[in-house]
Amino acid sequence: MNQHFLQTEEGQKLQERFLELRKELSALEWITHGSVTPNHPGNWKWTTKIKAKTVTLSLSQEQADLLKEAIATNKKLESILKEMRSISQEVLLKSAPGTRKKSNSKTVPNPH
Repeated sequence: MNQHFLQTEEGQKLQERFLELRKELSALEWITHGSVTPNHPGNWKWTTKIKAKTVTLSLSQEQADLLKEAIATNKKLESILKEMRSISQEVLLKSAPGTRKKSNSKTVPNPH
């Protein structure tokens, strides 16, 4: 990898943002996916996919609160990863010379 791009102002800003995101990742707590919805008064249900099958479990209020927090954390995780992928793609593509062949696509998608 050619380090020249990372020495530019743009490259340094991208690298700094990437490092900030890495720190955010390390601060995340428990994660899970799925959804928590009211079931009966005082009861909740958690619905998720496990091995391509939908699973629903009854929850107490305390379990529902914990799972809601973990689901929100998972959404934050996915958001961070999406931005990290975008930055990575931009840095990697700008850090090495490209091909001189004409591309089949009309435009290169913007990674942002």
